[in-house]
Amino acid sequence: MSCKEEFIEIFKTYITRDGADKLLDYLEHKSDFFTAPASARYHGSYEGGLCEHSLNVYHCLVDYLQRERVQELYGLEYSDESVAIVALLHDLCKIGCYKRGTRNVKDENGKWQAVPTYTFDDPLPYGHGEKSVYITNGFIRLTREEAMAIRWHMGFSGPEDSRTVGQAFQKYPLAFALATADMEASYFLENEDRL
Repeated sequence: MSCKEEFIEIFKTYITRDGADKLLDYLEHKSDFFTAPASARYHGSYEGGLCEHSLNVYHCLVDYLQRERVQELYGLEYSDESVAIVALLHDLCKIGCYKRGTRNVKDENGKWQAVPTYTFDDPLPYGHGEKSVYITNGFIRLTREEAMAIRWHMGFSGPEDSRTVGQAFQKYPLAFALATADMEASYFLENEDRL
């Protein structure tokens, strides 16, 4: 099964609120979501990387929330729909932002070669998590906790005041869980340098 097929299957299985069909149509037919990279030069910097990253985050989040400690000690329990929404849609802000290009690098013989790359150019500079919330809310109504999870999914790696991030994590534990899943996917599953 391709990443696109798996994404659509999970989306259709779990995301059923009003507007979900229009959101999926937008992702499939009116955006580059399924062909866009997840970044210009780091994790998922290849065609389809954004969809693959979203799936990786979904699987990491599902695994995190199934931990005995998370369920019994922390009491974190979310619907399958909420989990699918925050994980699959957390990076919608990247739609339409990556342009194909080339950059020059030296090969093993010291000769310059043009290699394919992506450049980032955001046509709607609304912020990272904020923009993903904005796009998603244009189709389906997010709960407050879902919106906060998507908004703060970058955790402490973003430019925000760390006190604000900490407050969001304390008030909305799904935000912490999503940030953890996003970091696991980015730094472990998708980091080629790790091995």
